[in-house]
Amino acid sequence: MSEQPTGVDGMSYTEPDDLRAVRAFVAERARALGLAQARIDLLTLAVSELTTNTLQHTGGGGHIRVWAEDGRLLCDVVDGGGPRPFGRAMPSAEATRGRGLAIVERICDWVYSAEVPGGTLVRVALDL
Repeated sequence: MSEQPTGVDGMSYTEPDDLRAVRAFVAERARALGLAQARIDLLTLAVSELTTNTLQHTGGGGHIRVWAEDGRLLCDVVDGGGPRPFGRAMPSAEATRGRGLAIVERICDWVYSAEVPGGTLVRVALDL
């Protein structure tokens, strides 16, 4: 998969009021690209967790990109934050924080994170 996808639709977000529009954008694009409704709900949840993390833990908001490639629907969340700690155990149900990234990792078919100039890219994929 390419690091800089082409033919991609995207949008930026900077504040909590933008999250509803982010979820609607992701769901609409996923539907148009052929993802089944149950999988759209999973993708929307994953993106909601990632974008909420952006707004809670970084400055300046972020950018979403959504496209289909090689039988997968892919979504990038790019922000000014540091590396994401994927690969950890699920925090206990009593934990007040720390479950979002673990949820993303479990509901997506594939998760990738890399440092990029000025921040971090998290790419999630769900098989079409």
